[in-house]
Amino acid sequence: MKTSLRFFALFVMVAVASTFANVACAERGAAPQTIEGLGTATFPTSAKSDAAQTAFMRGLLLLHLFEYPTAAKAFEQAQKLQPDFAMAYWGEAMTYNHGIWNQLDAGAGRTALAKLGATSAARTAKVPTAREKAYLAAVEILYSGKGTKKQRDADYCEAMRKLAAAYPQDNDAQLFYALALMGRNEGVRNETDYLQAAEIAQRSFRLNPQNPGAAHYWIHGMDDPAHASGALEAARALSKIAPDAGHAQHMTSHIFIALGMWDDLVTANINAMGVVNAQARSAGKPEVECGHYDEWLEYGYFQQGRYREAQRTLDACAKTLPLGIAWAQEHAQQLRAEHGSPEQVAKHLHGSLVTMRGIAVIEARDWNSEATRLAVDVTGLGPYAAWNDFAQGYAAARRGDIEQARKASADLHAWREKTSTSEDDPQLPGYLAVMDDALRGLLLIDQKHVDEGLAAIRTAAQRYDSMAFDFGPPVPFKPPRELLGRQLLQAGQAAQAVVEFKAALKKAPNRSLNLLGLAWAQSAAHDSAAAAATYRQLLANWHAADADLPDMAEVKAKAVSAKPSN
Repeated sequence: MKTSLRFFALFVMVAVASTFANVACAERGAAPQTIEGLGTATFPTSAKSDAAQTAFMRGLLLLHLFEYPTAAKAFEQAQKLQPDFAMAYWGEAMTYNHGIWNQLDAGAGRTALAKLGATSAARTAKVPTAREKAYLAAVEILYSGKGTKKQRDADYCEAMRKLAAAYPQDNDAQLFYALALMGRNEGVRNETDYLQAAEIAQRSFRLNPQNPGAAHYWIHGMDDPAHASGALEAARALSKIAPDAGHAQHMTSHIFIALGMWDDLVTANINAMGVVNAQARSAGKPEVECGHYDEWLEYGYFQQGRYREAQRTLDACAKTLPLGIAWAQEHAQQLRAEHGSPEQVAKHLHGSLVTMRGIAVIEARDWNSEATRLAVDVTGLGPYAAWNDFAQGYAAARRGDIEQARKASADLHAWREKTSTSEDDPQLPGYLAVMDDALRGLLLIDQKHVDEGLAAIRTAAQRYDSMAFDFGPPVPFKPPRELLGRQLLQAGQAAQAVVEFKAALKKAPNRSLNLLGLAWAQSAAHDSAAAAATYRQLLANWHAADADLPDMAEVKAKAVSAKPSN
């Protein structure tokens, strides 16, 4: 098309030649463009230079990878190279909307758009093509301030649906529509929307298997136990598409955890932390061993029976957390320029330590362990401090410290009572209720009120089952049906315990403590063949476990006690 336009320009007046220049600009990037380490996409824009287009493409791929701060910097670089580059401002505004996580920095988004023009009309007037106008109009919805956030998310999704339909050859329009589908439910999984998003992303993957958004959103659309096997191909691909993105390395483990593939989960998060730490060193930042990827890594180690490695992961978080907070305080101005703050960093790191400590307390089952004694700061965490109350209360109840268990239970119940709704996490009240009922039930059983206690834990289990699935390690630390199974077994109801353990495995496939409980229940129910099969499954999880792992000798012995002959 460029050749024919050039030929035509030889015979027309200067005004038409000027019009051609705009069209030619709009065609920049019409061919696939690869950014090393991040993937490949085709996204034509009105960039006036290759440098501006390349900066934009870097931002686009990082945006698809949820590497939001570095994506914003890439879009800002495109703005410096071409101050009237409308899509560079669209891109920066997009980095402040994290729909799947139910996060929107409205102030930062409006500030980004205001750099292009003071009003929506002024900004639209600067956009040279209809397609780019449609992109900008869609993101304007998110930051308009009209109606509720939920309504804006729905309106944005509808705008992206229309854009994707108007430009069916625009692979990224399809992908951003898929992302909008998953983001319009305020961070709560809607199976219909998620599966539709996965279908769109899978089609996009077939068209361009090197676009990280395609593999990424395909994974997100199916990262629950019922559907995860359908996105295993995407999980195998994403880390190779974008080796320089820590989130790409971690994201594969959303499928691995949903399928109980512990070796793959551990490898994925080791790789993710390798990328993150290398980037921190390069930027002169401390290597802080806390956060989402380390939480999943620690959980994976426990499923493998590598308790020492899990403890080392927790210890590393506790040791490096002060370094991260100190750096944040020393670089407050830089953080604020990046729309962050030392307070946000501290809250994030302390919250991560609470999570990692809670995982260790529940999984290790040593009620007087170093993890149980580890002090954590819950200042500023609000109702999320309840997770610390649950871990403390659970450990205290298990070691017979009824007074401390009651205090923790009371504190947890207080959070439940004053948290009836949450804009940040619509499921937060439900999780507080699950943990409250589960811990209260455990205490009732310890005080010989067995039927009442079992009823409370059953209520927790039913509530948990009714909630939308949340990817990752069990949110309430101890899956309530697993806890119910253990208490039923202790009460001499082995057959019913088997039912509960099997039900728990549907939400947490191949979870090691659940398998151990199931094997015990099957043995108590005199089903030795089923118990041996379960012990073998657990032994496969523990193929690289600590030699002195609790219950290892029993598992090894009973895994072969009824092994079928060849």
